[in-house]
Amino acid sequence: MARYYDDTVELTSMLTRWSKTLKGERRFVICSGGGPGIMEAANKGAALAGGDSIGLNISLPFEQKSNKYVTKDLRFEFHYFFMRKFWFLYLAKAMVMFPGGFGTFDELFEVLTLLQTKKVTKPLPVILYGRSYWNEILNFEGLVRHNTISKRDLELFRFADTPQEAYTHLRDELTKIYKNQKSMVPAVRS
Repeated sequence: MARYYDDTVELTSMLTRWSKTLKGERRFVICSGGGPGIMEAANKGAALAGGDSIGLNISLPFEQKSNKYVTKDLRFEFHYFFMRKFWFLYLAKAMVMFPGGFGTFDELFEVLTLLQTKKVTKPLPVILYGRSYWNEILNFEGLVRHNTISKRDLELFRFADTPQEAYTHLRDELTKIYKNQKSMVPAVRS
């Protein structure tokens, strides 16, 4: 699993460096769950590239505390998972899901369900990183064979196996989606 940590650092560094070349203020900012492991790697990559990153931390009786790479003023603490997932999805312009456990599956399936049912209408590229992991753990083709999802639902995401592959897809998709918008970040109304 250490490979995925290193790949996350590399990918988020690449994305942060690219984002810094875009006109306007911080068009894209890395956002993670703010905790250890892959979440830390995402924030670390952004920090190494000289960028800010967001951490949406969850209060748990064990395991999770905000990692040191989250930008200080962009650390948020949530008590309820549903509120944390709401903010993840609200802020997201794309998602990269690295191998993980129940929490990763919860977030992945919520996003895919909302995209499938068109409850999320904004374009949202979703990448499952590490094809061999995902294909071993989840049998997407089996879901199609059992008619629990349609073949078309497999188009809600794509796989990537290298930081460069994921980066290229995200850069191209985000450029296509947001090329005519002045700001890549939603306005916040108070």
